[in-house]
Amino acid sequence: MDVRVERTRRSLQDALLDLARERPLDEVTVAEIAARAGVNRSSFYQHYSEKETLLADALDAAAEAAAATLPGHYEPPSGPPQALVQFLQHIDEHAELYRSVFGGTGSTAVLARLRARIEAIVREGLVSSPTPAYEGVPLDVIAAGITGSALGVVEAWLMRDPRPSVEVGAEWVWRALLGPGGSWA
Repeated sequence: MDVRVERTRRSLQDALLDLARERPLDEVTVAEIAARAGVNRSSFYQHYSEKETLLADALDAAAEAAAATLPGHYEPPSGPPQALVQFLQHIDEHAELYRSVFGGTGSTAVLARLRARIEAIVREGLVSSPTPAYEGVPLDVIAAGITGSALGVVEAWLMRDPRPSVEVGAEWVWRALLGPGGSWA
């Protein structure tokens, strides 16, 4: 992708996330996003058809950034992986935005894209570090189960008031994924 296109898209994504920290996403306009990103409105529409697509790209980028910290060969650590902690830090920083995505008035398209991105990351991890624990179960089924469980715990953590720390949320996700046995062996 052209560096200028990538830079403009990143600026628009950052602008949306910044504005969503200040007030509900429904109140943020395309004109405000463009102004915060330092581009004009027509530039917004050259890259995105609507705010929802921009939001989905911004959340994809956050998941991808967290996944980039995962090692090539994965050995389950004794606690939550740093990539999970980083992803929850991003969610925590943009809690109101993620609450709207996960909540009853959220965008099913944005949530579906986030789920698909995380499933792809999980599949890649399972392929690069196979474990006998899932022998005989299709890879897409395992990836969907891990993703659904993780997102379910993330949503429950996110909706708590007061919300526990990122470290506590990461520990909850990790323990839910390990299950009662607590081991992949």
